[in-house]
Amino acid sequence: MTVEVHIVTPVREVWTGDVQELIARGVDGEVGILGGHAPLLVQLAIGPLRMLTDGAPETRAVIDGGFLHVSTHEGVTRADVLAAYAELEQEIDVEAARARLADLEGRSIEDDDEVAKGEIAKAAARIKLAG
Repeated sequence: MTVEVHIVTPVREVWTGDVQELIARGVDGEVGILGGHAPLLVQLAIGPLRMLTDGAPETRAVIDGGFLHVSTHEGVTRADVLAAYAELEQEIDVEAARARLADLEGRSIEDDDEVAKGEIAKAAARIKLAG
């Protein structure tokens, strides 16, 4: 059985396809989705999204948080990844991410500055995935 995956942001549909397994990073840890999975809603953390298909290279993306909704209807398992922003691995500008990270790390960031910490995590996730 496969999983029909849709990665969607407010601006565009980033990727759609059928996979054997979807692996996402939730705020409470990683979750793997296979065909026939029970309905599920997961809050996603900033990090990688991996799509595995037999006999094909792994497809990877980086997600800036959001939600993963899994449903099964008439034997078809569908996983909707709803994110504020997402990029496929090949779309990531690694040099821009490195420059962004260096800029942010060069600033004096308060311990309670969650926005700055989030931006650092986003840049670091891009570098780790594609760099």
